[in-house]
Amino acid sequence: MSDVGLRPATAADSEFCFQLHKAAMGDYVAAIWGWDEQDQRDYHARGFDPGRWQIITADGADIGMLSVEYRATEVYLGRIEVRPEHQGRGIGTRLITALLDEAEQQGKDLVLDVLAVNHRAHALYRRLGLREVARDGDIRIRMRSTRPPG
Repeated sequence: MSDVGLRPATAADSEFCFQLHKAAMGDYVAAIWGWDEQDQRDYHARGFDPGRWQIITADGADIGMLSVEYRATEVYLGRIEVRPEHQGRGIGTRLITALLDEAEQQGKDLVLDVLAVNHRAHALYRRLGLREVARDGDIRIRMRSTRPPG
């Protein structure tokens, strides 16, 4: 397995993150809303937050991004995206498992939203023990880890 790491995002990572989103999520976005390049660039410009985003690296190369919010009662995984050619190698599993462990140590649940059409990610989250707790029609599924009692 690759040497996977995280580094803080910088303003210079904006275009990388946009292209990553297009490569990793473009088909899912298109299936729900249609892909409009300018709309997506505007959406990215509003949401890109180098102060909160991290860049996922593998063997020294930038291959993805991660956004996590540490809230009072939960750890919220806002976004995890990995370039398609690096998917299926356990990178997402490793990072999400670390977040699950961190949330548990803090006495919190890990919470995330996944697009309903992203069956592969939904299956990964279920495999890691997250459960569906809400659904926004055919668009989004809210998932939550549940801490063991005690």
